[in-house]
Amino acid sequence: MTVFEAIILGIVQGLTEFLPVSSSGHLEIAGVLLGSSSLPEENLMFTIVVHFATALSTIVVFRRDIGAILIGLFQFKWNEETVFSFRIILSMIPAVIIGLFFEKELEQLFGGKIVFVGSMLLITAVLLFLADRAKDTGKPVTTLKAVIIGFAQAVAMLPGISRSGATISTSVLLGIDKGKAARFSFLMVLPLIIGKIGKDLLDGGLTYTSAEFVPLSVAFVSAFVAGLAACTWMIQLVKKSKLTIFAVYCTIVGLIAIVAGLLM
Repeated sequence: MTVFEAIILGIVQGLTEFLPVSSSGHLEIAGVLLGSSSLPEENLMFTIVVHFATALSTIVVFRRDIGAILIGLFQFKWNEETVFSFRIILSMIPAVIIGLFFEKELEQLFGGKIVFVGSMLLITAVLLFLADRAKDTGKPVTTLKAVIIGFAQAVAMLPGISRSGATISTSVLLGIDKGKAARFSFLMVLPLIIGKIGKDLLDGGLTYTSAEFVPLSVAFVSAFVAGLAACTWMIQLVKKSKLTIFAVYCTIVGLIAIVAGLLM
């Protein structure tokens, strides 16, 4: 991997992890355009590095929220922070089940299948379009709604379905306050990212050479900076009901991916 490729893919990961346009889908498309049809599988170290970068950017943006949650948990009481953490755990269960028991089936959907990716991007576009037109009733995240959002996150493991787009759209369609929807969406994925990184490290099979140090470092910085900007921007966009612009974008990219895939 060249430094240029590392910069581009790092920025792609950082932006699309938070913007509702599907990071996995864009990495698949970018991998095909850069001559690698299965980049995440061929370079596990790269995947770990950029995901760690986006996890770190999430921690930085929500450092006060995370700090308050940790303080509340260490009080060992059934308080607001404990309830919120419990709902985060519940929302993770569907994705964890899919990841543990259907990993091989899920992996088969990756590997440059950009027609499928394009189709899933069109579904993401529909979700975003509907969410932008939903009324903001200001409701909180309840236990039942957390579970429903968790199922949306599990579906978003498909390449082309935006995780943030699916979870935020589902939250808004359930009537949850848009600011709280964005906050819950970004915080609920943090344990999953960290858990996935830990699982990949424990599974072994990592390949690394000294020649990859610079590209990996550049990818980390690119993903981290892009992630900070995208996360902050996305929170404001959700509050202002500006998701339609991403619906249009996903539609355009999805159609291009489908056409390109059919012509290849």
